[in-house]
Amino acid sequence: MVGASLALAAGAAMLAMASGAVLPVRQRVLWVGLFTALCAGAGGVAAAAVLAGGRTFTVDFPDLFPLGGVRIEFDALSAIFVLATAIVVVPAAIYGIGYSAHGPSSRPVQMAWPLLAWSVMMVPAAGNVTGLIAFWELMALSSFVLVLAEHHHNAEARTAAQWYAAMTHLSLLAIVLALVVLARQAGGDSFAAIRAGSHHISPTAAAVVFLLSLVGFGAKAGVVPLHVWLPRAHPEAPSHVSAVMSGAMVALGVYGLVRVGWDLLGGGPTWWGAVVLVVGLVSAMFGILHALISSDLKRLLAYSTTENMGLVFIGVGAAGMFASSGNRPLASVALAASMLLVVNHAAFKGLLFLGAGSILSATGTRDLDRLGGLARRMPVTAGTFAVGSLAIAALPPLNGFVSEWLLLQSLVHSLPSNAAVVAVAMPVAVAVVALTGGLAAATFVKAFGTTFLAKPRTVEADQAHESPHTMQIGLVALAGACVALALAPTALAAPLQRASLAVGGLADGRPIHTNGVYLQLSGIQAGLSPLLLATGLAVLMVAVLAVVRGGRRRRTVRDIPAWGCGRTVQTARMEYTATSFAEPLQRVFDDVLHPEIDIDVDHHTESRHYVQAIRYRLHIRDGFEHRLYLPLLAVVRRWGDGARRVQNGSIHRYLTYSLITLVVVLVVSR
Repeated sequence: MVGASLALAAGAAMLAMASGAVLPVRQRVLWVGLFTALCAGAGGVAAAAVLAGGRTFTVDFPDLFPLGGVRIEFDALSAIFVLATAIVVVPAAIYGIGYSAHGPSSRPVQMAWPLLAWSVMMVPAAGNVTGLIAFWELMALSSFVLVLAEHHHNAEARTAAQWYAAMTHLSLLAIVLALVVLARQAGGDSFAAIRAGSHHISPTAAAVVFLLSLVGFGAKAGVVPLHVWLPRAHPEAPSHVSAVMSGAMVALGVYGLVRVGWDLLGGGPTWWGAVVLVVGLVSAMFGILHALISSDLKRLLAYSTTENMGLVFIGVGAAGMFASSGNRPLASVALAASMLLVVNHAAFKGLLFLGAGSILSATGTRDLDRLGGLARRMPVTAGTFAVGSLAIAALPPLNGFVSEWLLLQSLVHSLPSNAAVVAVAMPVAVAVVALTGGLAAATFVKAFGTTFLAKPRTVEADQAHESPHTMQIGLVALAGACVALALAPTALAAPLQRASLAVGGLADGRPIHTNGVYLQLSGIQAGLSPLLLATGLAVLMVAVLAVVRGGRRRRTVRDIPAWGCGRTVQTARMEYTATSFAEPLQRVFDDVLHPEIDIDVDHHTESRHYVQAIRYRLHIRDGFEHRLYLPLLAVVRRWGDGARRVQNGSIHRYLTYSLITLVVVLVVSR
């Protein structure tokens, strides 16, 4: 079944690309969407089969490339990431049929979309260095084309694509160096050969490979300070593409780090996990703070992805620290929490990006300060976006709550510890996870409230209409996935155990025990039943409604307008905007965000005591981009200007350079 499903996925991807190349626009959009959904669905079936059977599927294509073949090695760790990809790609592909009908539908875009979906699934399925690099580059090139989809009328898309291309290929360089050193030291190209020869790798070489992997895969995951491409590229891509890039593609950075650091290398000293933990803590706080103050909806979601990947890195780093200090059962729980968060993140972040795309299609804007009142005009989008907002804020009973509960349980129960670094780091990690959870709740109260509630602030918001049916199907499907993952996480207990056991350098036990609908953590006196929790909340809500209605029957209730300090008409100008909602919290974190605020006040010509207009502008720069990347780019630009003096077009000078180079090579060779 696994082999047949993977073959069907590849065939469906080829048919989707062919449809995008030859069919006219309307048929092209339809068949590309259907074949892409079939591709992702077949990949999901393969992943489910591997997770259910617990076996590794392996097949070799030795003559695929001149310099080396490709090996497919589909184990439980691979299957978790392929399953997360399928969860978001299938609804996004259906959604894309309606979205692309009035959006980017050119042949290159429609050909790149199924290639991206297929390559994202094949990266974790690769079983050797050559295959991983090949699929990784296919994923990078196809996503680059999709970021450029709307560059003809959007200059920001061109700038975002430049940043994305530079960071993606710098990360590829780091990954290639890490894998080449690893394969050379272990004496083999396949992952099986590398595992077998990992004991030949010196500690210094292992540390170099780990750090290069952290840089390369961390850039793809969008963790700080390698995140600068993410809040630029994800908002500019088509929304169904943004859903896949943010929900599935960035998670492959986590996969690569776990695969190389704790599977192929077999783990390392405590400082490996500590470095990953620190990167996760900084990324989580930095991402949620910038999401909190952002008024661009898709940019807010992009920074939220940095925060979510930071939480996943916290779990992976904590698992590494627990394993190296001898507490492998707790390492299993932390790793399972990270893997579950990857799956849940695919569902709720994909849903939120699809919701943002529906809002953009209906109103033509992503600016939260120009929206409002969309709940009555777009009820399906509003309801599904509310589900995604509750899930990403980790509020019960939705799926984000379960994964963050698992993560917090692993961190809290690590104390007391004999390892000093664990005893110091874990309380800080608990505090950061708790703080980011609170800020995430405030962020998505802002996002949902200023978009869907109150009165419309612009004509475009007032005239908005619900999305086409195919877009609604994608939204409802992902909302249903969030609910299903929340109410039945016990179905993932066995798959998470198999994925944890596939990482021999981290876990060797059963992280989660199930008893019907009850989750019991291994080695921890903690348990949870999401289904019973949801049932209790539902009963409580019904009881409250019954009490309220009973009270209304027993007494006369009169509706009287609230006293409004003399005003009689409610207008949109009296409502909170996204900027004003976030302003109090922005003041709290002024020393971190360093906002640039400009206020212009115009007075009437008759008297300066009467104000005519006030203009408020807030700009918050990305601190890492402003203080790290822009100075670095300035240095590179100066080097380039200096190189012009060397390359002046003189053939005599070029011949002199060649002669000097030849002499140096001969002397060194001698």
